[in-house]
Amino acid sequence: MASSLSFSASPSGRPLLPCPFLRSRFLSRRAMAPRRRRAWPAAAVFVAAVVAVGFAAEAADMVQERLTVGMTIVADAASTGAVCLDGSPPAYHLHRGSGAGARSWLLQFEGGGWCNDVRSCADRAGTRRGSTRLMTKVEVFSGILSNLPSRNPDFYNWNRVKLRYCDGGSFSGDSEYRNGSSVLYFRGQRIWDAIITDLLQKGLAKAKNVLLSGCSAGGLATFFHCDSLKERLGGATTVKCLSDAGFFLDLTDISGNNNMRKFFSSLVSLQGVQKNLNKDCQNSTDCPYLFHHIFVPPSSDPGGQWSRCKMDPGACSTSQIATIQGLRSAMLTSLKQIEGKPEAGMFINSCFAHCQSELQDTWFAPDSPMIHDKKIAEVIGDWYFERGAAKEIDCAYPCDSTCHNLIPSDQDGISGAQSGNEFFSISCRKMVIYMYILLIALQII
Repeated sequence: MASSLSFSASPSGRPLLPCPFLRSRFLSRRAMAPRRRRAWPAAAVFVAAVVAVGFAAEAADMVQERLTVGMTIVADAASTGAVCLDGSPPAYHLHRGSGAGARSWLLQFEGGGWCNDVRSCADRAGTRRGSTRLMTKVEVFSGILSNLPSRNPDFYNWNRVKLRYCDGGSFSGDSEYRNGSSVLYFRGQRIWDAIITDLLQKGLAKAKNVLLSGCSAGGLATFFHCDSLKERLGGATTVKCLSDAGFFLDLTDISGNNNMRKFFSSLVSLQGVQKNLNKDCQNSTDCPYLFHHIFVPPSSDPGGQWSRCKMDPGACSTSQIATIQGLRSAMLTSLKQIEGKPEAGMFINSCFAHCQSELQDTWFAPDSPMIHDKKIAEVIGDWYFERGAAKEIDCAYPCDSTCHNLIPSDQDGISGAQSGNEFFSISCRKMVIYMYILLIALQII
């Protein structure tokens, strides 16, 4: 499922949750919008979302060549304080473009949850989510990062970059925590600046077209940095931004509590995020999040009445289905404000899946999810290149038979050490409901 996260401030000035998860692809220049009046980015908006239900994700391992790309360490970044949680240098993976795409760039933020207190961040620092020393040094590029026109028709020959995620705050913090000889570095903003500075020297400065994208925590980062990237590149470059699973609703869970608001408030405070947020967006309190982690987190369901429903929608009661559909309605209502904008785009389907732009089976394959006979990659391409209307909203669960449903392997919620992006496929008999907004894309003209 996709989601977008927005940090916000309460009327008293305290930061509210940065709304993430509920899958949605949505184009806009701002990361957040006020509840009464959404302050959407000044540029075009593209939203793709998923709300629930199921098709089988066939484990069709396409026996085809896989593109693997080595890691580039930004060695001199430490001189500016741009380091991961554990003090290791930031990194990215770059596959060069060619031909007509040689001056076009696609920058993809890696996702992977957040950490909001010293304990969870210390745990995270000892994993691949907090240290480049512990990351895989080679990454497979698929989906929107693929170099094959048959799998990625519009962006295959662009310069494609995957930005590794190691700060636990969506590339937005700027502080540190010291306790004796122990230090935790919250330097997401500096990491972003250091990587972009490095890429500018490698051709990004001469780019004609740029697409900034990301999923989940990376989708939130897309909101945070879309405007600043446009400012750094100047008016001669077309910059558009796609947030996959980065749009979050600020709502209470089934027990009536709003634990996610507390979670993100503490994250903003600990990591020094607020000073890097767009001031026009800090009053936003309207954000969707993952069905499993926000709407029905384990803490809100001690009796386990929702456990079976979360793992198998066929086991949901009539009242539970009605509750879930209410979440879908709330999400669609929140998007009404941009639906009529000609520069906006949306892909909102009823599938249980996360980060569909990164997975080949869901991005562009023979049996990829579709709305009105159009696949996700086709709608995103139409939106970016302005080839026609790019607003697609699916029917309500359980109507869509094209879905690939993916259950998250970690059902324990957000934590400092969780992997965040590990999912496994299930058959069409095991459909799972996830309120899911899949892509949020921000266009800056």
